[in-house]
Formats: sequence, C-alpha cells, structure tokens
Amino acid sequence: MGCVAVVLYFRESTNMEAAYGLSITITMLATTILLCYYLYMKKFPWPGIALFLITYLGIELSFLVANLIKFPHGGWVSVAIGIMLITVMYIWLRAFYIKRRLTEYVKLDQYVEFLKELSEDNSIPKYSTHLIFMTSADRRGEIESKVIYSIFQKRPKRADIYWFLHVDTTDDPYTMEYKVHHLAENDVIRVDFRLGFRVEQRINLFFRKVIENLVKNKEVDITSRYDSLNKANVIGDFRFVVLEKYLSMENDLPLSENLIMEAYFYIKQFTTSEDRWFGLDTSSVKVEKVPLIIKPVREVDLKRVS
Repeated sequence: MGCVAVVLYFRESTNMEAAYGLSITITMLATTILLCYYLYMKKFPWPGIALFLITYLGIELSFLVANLIKFPHGGWVSVAIGIMLITVMYIWLRAFYIKRRLTEYVKLDQYVEFLKELSEDNSIPKYSTHLIFMTSADRRGEIESKVIYSIFQKRPKRADIYWFLHVDTTDDPYTMEYKVHHLAENDVIRVDFRLGFRVEQRINLFFRKVIENLVKNKEVDITSRYDSLNKANVIGDFRFVVLEKYLSMENDLPLSENLIMEAYFYIKQFTTSEDRWFGLDTSSVKVEKVPLIIKPVREVDLKRVS
C-alpha cells in the first residue's frame, strides 16, 4: 500500500529525485555514525575513528546541504516517513520501559513447594501433564506475579511438570544456546534460551529438541502419569500458556504516559501475537488476557447514601 501511494503521488521517476537523494544522504550519515560507534566499541584507536568520522561527515554533510534545497519538491516525503518510524520506535521503547519499571516479580523458590503440592493434589482436575509458561524474568530465581496468579488463583492449573521458558536475544546474530535449571526434580524446570537476533524464535521446535536431550540423558520423565497410558509409554500432553496484557481501566496515569500506552496498544493490534512470534503450535496454546495496571487509582470519591 505504501509503495502504491508513493507511485501515485510522484507519478514519474523524475519527481522522486529529491526524496530519493535526501533519503540516501540520511542513510549514509546514519551508517557512518553507526560504523564509528562500532569501531569505538571494538576499541579501535580513537585518532583513526576521528579521522574517518571527520572525512566522511564532511562529504556527506555537503550532499545533505545540496539535497535540502529540494526539500519542498518532494524531499519532505523522506523526512515524513522517517519521523513516522521514529515516532513508532519511541512509543514502543517508552512503553517497554514503563511496563518493565512496574512489572512485579516474585521469588520462585517461595512457590516451588506449593507447585509440588498442587501437582500431587488429586482433588483438582489435571490441566495438563506438562504446563509451559513464557517468562520475561531475567533472573532464574524470579517469576512474574501474574504467572503465579494464573497458576494458583485464576483457575488452579494442576500439572505434573511446570516449565518456565525464557528467551534472551543476543548481539551475536546466530547464537543458539540454552541452559536447563531443575528447581524441583521432575516438577519445576526452567529453560533459558540464548538466541541471536537473526535466529527465528521457533520455540516450539527448540523446546522439543531440549526435551529430547533431557530424556536421552534421563534428566526428566515425560511419559503420561495416567496408569493405563504410562504402561504403554505414551508421552504426556504439552500445553503452553501465554499471558496477553491489555491496558486496564483502573489506571491513573499522567497524561503523557497514558497517551504513550494508548498508542502502544493501538500499534500492538497490527503486530504479530506473542504465540505466533515465539512459533508456538496454536493447537496447544492457551492465551489468557491479564490486565496491565501500571498506576492504580488511589482514591475514589464514592459515598454511601441511605
């Protein structure tokens, strides 16, 4: 749609010269600055970096000045598209930090025994043999309070083994590593994936490979706990639970942050859902909506009348 709109607006390639020239020049400037930062991070001698930066910035700034003359003749299109992309990135980044600042984490060790007891409580219907949650907690000893709420309170989810999966995106483009932490043998297990930013996050596939490796090393028993199925060595079922956040009406945010969050959730409607982003099998995924209460209302002027 964007390409069609640009073609219909400019009509002829000659009319696109200004926009094309300005966009190329801005790209060259951005590439030069990023390359210099990369050389700085790699601890190249700073005199060489400075010489490179001055030389190329001088050339590219002269091109920029020449192209700015064409700004009213179509160059503004490149600037408008750039501002739009910067705005989206700014909203996404600000919303990320707002959410992370107030995401509540709890110590997972405090709930390991409760999880084991829940796993053995036959009075509660079994939800799944293997129950898997995606977690954003960087520390292996922590978990989001919303995950604990989902397991124990929203609807008690009894499972034989609880899995918590965490994905860490690395700067190395093709990293594919994982670590397994047995918090309670054959009951509570956490898996940390380290994937490069160029690696497609096919968690369903990667998790299956992890399971195969653990079974091969006799670190975990994935057979069904039902007696009739266990005798036949039938593998237990796996179910993923994805917590999808939405902005609660019970927030009392400043105007600026409220606009940021409203814009963030509006943009999020057009993005890939979390289960598809992680490459999960939709037939075994349960999506639960949880309210995102960033700043609850402290006082409500509500009076009881007779």
